[in-house]
Amino acid sequence: MTLTGWIQIAVFCIAVLALVKPLGFFLTRLLNGERTFLTPVLGPVERGFYGLAGVKPEEDQHWTAYAGAMLVFNLIGFLFLYAVLRLQDILPLNPQGFAAVPDHLAFNTAISFVTNTNWQSYGGETTMSHLSQSAGLAVQNFLSAATGIALAAALIRGFVRKSARGIGNFWADLTRITLYVLLPLSIVLALALVWQGVPQTFEASAMATTLEGGSQTIALGPVASQEAIKMLGTNGGGFFNANSAHPFENPTPLSNLLQMVAIFAIGAALTNVFGRMAGDQRQGWTILAAMGIVFIGGVAAAYWAEASGNPMLTALGLDPAMGNMEGKEVRFGISASALFAAITTAASCGAVNAMHASFTPLGGMIPLVNMELGEVVVGGVGAGLYGMLLFAILAVFVAGLMVGRTPEYLGKKIEAREVKMTMLAILILPLAMLAFTAIAVVLQDGLAGRLNQGPHGFSEILYAYTSAAANNGSAFAGLTANTPFYNLTLGVAMFMGRFLMIVPMLAIAGSLAAKKAAPPSLGTFPTHGGLFVGLLVGTVLIVGGLTFLPALALGPIVEHLAMLAGQTF
Repeated sequence: MTLTGWIQIAVFCIAVLALVKPLGFFLTRLLNGERTFLTPVLGPVERGFYGLAGVKPEEDQHWTAYAGAMLVFNLIGFLFLYAVLRLQDILPLNPQGFAAVPDHLAFNTAISFVTNTNWQSYGGETTMSHLSQSAGLAVQNFLSAATGIALAAALIRGFVRKSARGIGNFWADLTRITLYVLLPLSIVLALALVWQGVPQTFEASAMATTLEGGSQTIALGPVASQEAIKMLGTNGGGFFNANSAHPFENPTPLSNLLQMVAIFAIGAALTNVFGRMAGDQRQGWTILAAMGIVFIGGVAAAYWAEASGNPMLTALGLDPAMGNMEGKEVRFGISASALFAAITTAASCGAVNAMHASFTPLGGMIPLVNMELGEVVVGGVGAGLYGMLLFAILAVFVAGLMVGRTPEYLGKKIEAREVKMTMLAILILPLAMLAFTAIAVVLQDGLAGRLNQGPHGFSEILYAYTSAAANNGSAFAGLTANTPFYNLTLGVAMFMGRFLMIVPMLAIAGSLAAKKAAPPSLGTFPTHGGLFVGLLVGTVLIVGGLTFLPALALGPIVEHLAMLAGQTF
């Protein structure tokens, strides 16, 4: 590890922290339906959409109506994207003449982009037409991200409203987030990426003459626009198969920094929204501090593991001074690659600038653990906040048991209904991750996809279902997942990880919104200081550790011990 590497990590953290308050202030006004500096320009457009759709934005929805609107909207998005993929061979903007996407791959891809997972069992530049990329995948990048932010806003309203029946209006939330936040930020970031060398064109390809005198076809397309919302919306689906390791998606160290900051920007700012809406910004900083502690620990561990290198390669005569550079871009190096891996899996993004399967066993375990913790370390836009708030409910419940009081959070009593719904939402992820992994490692269809034997092959399968259920989308790419078995089972895992968690979360929001807020007393457990940060971090780590340690022991941990012993599989 080097001073330069730590400076890179520090610059990223400072840039994200600098955005938290201004972006949080803007998002708070927007989600409260208040006037912003963009209202004079976009207000008429917003009202026009409401008029066309017959929406009354001031009408609050009960949590069941909010959930129903969200589910119907996402179902329609799934069906539309599935149709685009299946029919892309006869639709326009298909200059390469791509064939229709097979049904099992179209199912997987459609549910992947609707759930904000963006798992890709295909090479984008060889499988998807420009229409599929732009009108299909990129559109869902916006809508799935907006859905996540809207759901976080609904849960925040549940905490801060008193004796209320509704938790907001899904259609108004979705419209405002897309129009005022995601579109403007994406335009700015896309222009910055074009400045750095990312293509934005409908040209199919370019022909280049190689140094040997031969020719090479280089795929082109509307890359910058998809790249911007891919990062800002924590989507992660790459235009090219190599994702952000491809020089057309991520050409320079500056573009790499911009992309990393974009991944965390909105998710980190939403913690400030929580504090502002609660009337005490310390509540938001407490949540962000808990996220930051887990994140920095993961970054440090991944950086150390990759900088330490692979002793088996050192024994073969490879210079260990550069660390483990296998699967990494020289233009980024060890620190930026380890940082990107920790960011993208902490934030439910799934974009990669290095191949996670080529990390050392412990270095590759960090992205895996980030997802298994529920991706609550900033997490997907919106999803990270409501995931961490579920753990906060669990933490105050544990604190209440310790002192013999009914637990409270922001003045709302946490009772049996909220605890049951919280546990249901939290247990959905390990159910999908571990159950499908167990099935895949005993069936021939599952074992046939492994590139490696032994613990690394097990990690490939575990990583796939962990990534799918956590709605991340990154992979230990040695796994051949473009088969009917994996496309169907991974698609079901994505659905479970997204929607089976959302519904009980919205039930909690509705239950809390209907309650009165009790004033703080001498016996009230403070939820805005270091003690609560420690309790929250401990709850997240203990729940994740107890649940996933046995699976990790079979994969990266035993692989690390084998590496130290010089054993291969």
